[in-house]
Amino acid sequence: MIERKEIIEVLSEYDLSETTIGVLASHSALDVCDGAVEEGFRTHAVCEKGREKTYTEYFRAQRHNGNPIRGIVDSADVYNKFNEIMKPGNQKKLRDKNTVFIPNRSFTSYCGIDEIEDDFKVPMFGSRNLLRSEERGIERDYYWLLEKAGLPFPEKIKKPEDIDSLVMVKLPHAVKKLERGFFTASSYAEFKQKSGAFLKQGVITQDALADARIERYIIGPVFNLDFFYSPIEDNMSRIELLGIDWRFETSLDGHVRLPAPQQMTLNERQITPEYTVCGHNSATLRESLLEDAFELAEKYVKATQKYYKPGIIGPFCLQTCVDKDLNFYVYDVAPRVGGGTNVHVSVGHPYGNTLWRKPVSTGRRMAMEIRRAIEQERVEEIVT
Repeated sequence: MIERKEIIEVLSEYDLSETTIGVLASHSALDVCDGAVEEGFRTHAVCEKGREKTYTEYFRAQRHNGNPIRGIVDSADVYNKFNEIMKPGNQKKLRDKNTVFIPNRSFTSYCGIDEIEDDFKVPMFGSRNLLRSEERGIERDYYWLLEKAGLPFPEKIKKPEDIDSLVMVKLPHAVKKLERGFFTASSYAEFKQKSGAFLKQGVITQDALADARIERYIIGPVFNLDFFYSPIEDNMSRIELLGIDWRFETSLDGHVRLPAPQQMTLNERQITPEYTVCGHNSATLRESLLEDAFELAEKYVKATQKYYKPGIIGPFCLQTCVDKDLNFYVYDVAPRVGGGTNVHVSVGHPYGNTLWRKPVSTGRRMAMEIRRAIEQERVEEIVT
């Protein structure tokens, strides 16, 4: 792990009056760049060839006398593969731009946790060491952290033969690097039937299936709680709820649009839905549940500060289900900017807007924190 003092040394050579906000061009990059521009920063996107035009053309920034009049991406590097960002010369290009880098899920998926921890010598906004906790199955993953925090999460089923009610089987997709090969089952027989079909179709692998996490299915709506923690806030609450989103998933959302008799006629390749996220929408909670949501965040933050020092910095997302008795269950955690925050772009979100009295998305809130840290000469407290 690159020690924080090494990053502070890099930071000492920066001209912070010329800070650039950098991000891997995927996932939540538009939110990051939009928020940065709103707060007066220039932006830099690191793109992969073949999927760069969103950033280099369609949302490229145009400025007049330094003021943005269109778009949000000021500059970009385009590499054959995302992980070329890790090359020492390409990291130097980021440092030469005085870049503070915002990690997202694409960054950790395409560039590798080991490399990010040990080799990426660019100041990152957020908690570098916490990124690893997102990897299910490692010794101290987010389930371990949730347990230490005393947070509710779905009950784990030890082995497929123990399935006696509806469960969710969690494992990675064999082809789509960022996505999931999840499926549901209510019995061992159904588990064997569905996993066999997915194996045959190449959606999952046998090794991944052997390591899959099986957990009791929580029947209820999904709320992704987009929080923010500020280590430099001295007067008000350090925990903020910026927004809530939920997902559109293929082919699950297509299935629920079909009448039940039509669902029963689907063939083997169609009948088991996939859970590939293809979009997000915005949501709110009834007010009587908000304090419960904040309690989840309070416990998570304290656990990260105890077990993953310095603890969470900036945005994090607790992905939850709410059961019929209005109990929350945390089924996933993103210790960085969430994947659904693009629903906040430009317009913000009811909670962030209400708190800050202006449109505040997750992207803008990150930029606000970086701006305030620069003004207070406390940037070393928000980067790792």
